[in-house]
Parts: sequence; structure tokens; C-alpha cells
Amino acid sequence: MGENNKSNVSVEEKAKEVMKKSNTGANKKQFALWVSALIIGAVLGWMGIAPLNAFFTFVATVFTRLFQFVAVPTIALAVITTLSKLGAKRDTKLIFAHALTYTLLTTIAAAAIGLALYIGIAPETLPAEAIGAGAASVPQNLEKITYYDHFLKVIPNNILQPFLSGNVLSILFIAAAAGLALAFMPKTENRDVLMKGLEGLQELLFTLIRALIFAMPLGILAFSAQLSAQIEAGVIVGSLGKYVAVVIGGNAIQFFIVLPIFLMLRGLKPVKIFHEMAPALAVALFTKSSAATLPVTLASAEDRMKVNPAVSRFVLPICTTINMNGCAAFILVTSLYVMQNAGFPLPFGTMIAWLFIAVLAAIGNAGVPMGCYFLTLSLMSSMGAPLGLMGVILPIYAIIDMIETAENVWSDSCVCAMTDHDLAGRIDDPRDHQQN
Repeated sequence: MGENNKSNVSVEEKAKEVMKKSNTGANKKQFALWVSALIIGAVLGWMGIAPLNAFFTFVATVFTRLFQFVAVPTIALAVITTLSKLGAKRDTKLIFAHALTYTLLTTIAAAAIGLALYIGIAPETLPAEAIGAGAASVPQNLEKITYYDHFLKVIPNNILQPFLSGNVLSILFIAAAAGLALAFMPKTENRDVLMKGLEGLQELLFTLIRALIFAMPLGILAFSAQLSAQIEAGVIVGSLGKYVAVVIGGNAIQFFIVLPIFLMLRGLKPVKIFHEMAPALAVALFTKSSAATLPVTLASAEDRMKVNPAVSRFVLPICTTINMNGCAAFILVTSLYVMQNAGFPLPFGTMIAWLFIAVLAAIGNAGVPMGCYFLTLSLMSSMGAPLGLMGVILPIYAIIDMIETAENVWSDSCVCAMTDHDLAGRIDDPRDHQQN
């Protein structure tokens, strides 16, 4: 009997090893295909062929809409089903505590790097004429939005509006309430039927997401061509020199140095995790929305990085809203830059205070395109700062937004990987029950 058991274990281990090698090989081929699509798309877009560019714009729009289509139900179902199973159990507290700790540490680090670069590079004040000219570009209806209004939008007054408008924070609010309510409901037949229906919908959604990932090379080719054509045509041009260097330099340091250090300190391999999460990072770069990217982030974490779904489906939806490394750095640097140009005194103590304001503001930001820009605009408006400079920044924000979103999703991936690593063996994996 003992020998038979050993033999069975040996066969299972060999089978797992073969599957692991097969998955690794498939992932490498897939990654090579995405890189090829990125390069080919950039070349085709740069050629400036109008009919081809129109086709690529159409394809990119289709993919963006499809990602947005699956994003809202993905967020809601992931939070509801996870909280309904965890409820007030110790598992919930463990996962949330680890995710929140890593979120705060990485977000504060991102803002601190932005502040250090701002002090070191010291962007100069722009001429008043340039700031005045930029005032016309500021969205006028947003000047009167206060920071309190931003938080009031989180509280829904009906259940459908957040889903129709794609309000990520309100959706999280509703999903968390529904998930906790299911967790504390009496274990009746009605609850079981409802849970089976929700889980069935989630399985259907993940099947659609995997189909989207399969078609991703076409989407990457179209996105890359679209961006290349815009740059070549001069749509995305201009630079505020040192300011842009601070923002993009801070993002680069956080992406390539700080977050990998966090991973290595937890005994994880940054290059391996980067490779496994490459689909999500590619989608984030081009959609400029961590919320729209969430379906791909979840699928990559579970299928490629092999994260426990109990962890990924709790951590990633939450991180989509609260873990905003790139946004924290942008809010801090841009706020300081606007206040500097407005003549506000900026002693070191004030800068440190704004570091924590930026971190808290970023945690409440929605993971949607230009979310950081609008939030910064609201903050500066409430301060009474002249907003002309925000109009000057607007033309180059498209590039900044792409980089920030990719960094935010990379940070989400790192927080998820570290939380999963820390809690390995301490949290039940639902896939084990499915196999049994």
C-alpha cells in the first residue's frame, strides 16, 4: 500500500510538472506574440495611411468597449462572491490587513519619490502668459466641483445608476454591502440558489474574459498603431520639461526599482511576476483605466500567476480603487507645481503635509481614464488656486495617464502576489474543492 501511494504521488507530481512546463511554454509564446503585435502596430501607425489608421481606431474602440462591458460586472461579482464566503471570518481580516498594509506602503513610497524628484529637479515657474492661455483648456464644469462632491458621488441613491454610469466607487460600495449581507444571511435554500446563480454568472464572465485575452494580439496591434499615429500627427505633443521629467521619472523609479524591491523582500521574483501579469499591463497601458483592465488582471493573476482566487478576487477589486501609486505621485507633484506657479509658499513642512493629502486623495480616486487629473483639478479648485496651468498640462496628460495606469495595475499585481505569498496555506483555495 505504501509503495502504491508513493507511486501515485510520483505520477501526480510528474503530471503537475509537465503541465507547468507546458503552461510556461505557452505563456512565453503568448508574450512574444504581444510584443510582436506592439512593434508591428507602432510601425503601421507611424506610416500614416489614413484608411488603415481609421480601421485601427475602430478596432481599438471595439476592444475598449468590450473591456468596459465586462469590467463593471467583474468588479461587482468578484467582491460579492468573495465577501459572501469570507464574511466576518478571520480570513477576511487577514487578507484585508495585508492588502491595506502593502497598499499604504507602496503608495506612500510613490508619493515620496515624486516629492524627492520635485525638490531635486526643481521645475521653474512658467510665464504668466502661458498659464493664462491654458485656462481656456480647463473643463469649465469641473472648476466648481469640490472635494466633498467627489466623495458624495460614492453614495448611490438608486441601485442601477452606478452600474449604468460605471461609477467604480459606488459599485464597490453596493457590492461590499451585498456580499456582507449574504455572509450574514441565514443559510436557507433561497440563499444557496442565489449564491449558485452568482457563481454561475462569474464563471460565464471569466469565460468571456479568456476569449478576450485570446484575441488580445489584435487589440494590442490596434492600440499601438493608434498611439503611434497620434504621435506622428502631432496630437500628443508638448512638454513642460522638468515637470514632465519629475512625473514620468517618479513613475519609472516606482515601476522598475521600488516595487521589485518590495517583491524581493518577500522572496518573490519580480521578472517572473512581470511576465505573468504582462497581459494586464498591456491592457492598462492602452485603455488608461485600471477598472477596465480588472478582468484581465484577475484572469492573469489566477491563470498565469496561480494566485488563490479567494485572495485575488478580494484584493484586486479593492486595489483597483485604493491602490493608486501613479495617481498619488501625480496629485502631489501637480498640486505643488500649480501652487508654486500661483505664488503659494511651499516650505518643506507644507510639502510633507501634501504628501499625505495626495496619498489619501489617491486612495479615494476612481480607476477611470483621467481620474487623477479631475481629482487634482477639484483639489486645486477648492484651494482657490488658478487653474490655467491644468489646461497647459492637459495636452500631455494622455501619455502621463497611460504610464500611471500601467504602474497602478503593476502595483495591484504586486500587492496581490505579496498577499497571496504571505497567506499561502492559511487561506482555503476554492480550486482544491473543485478538484476533489
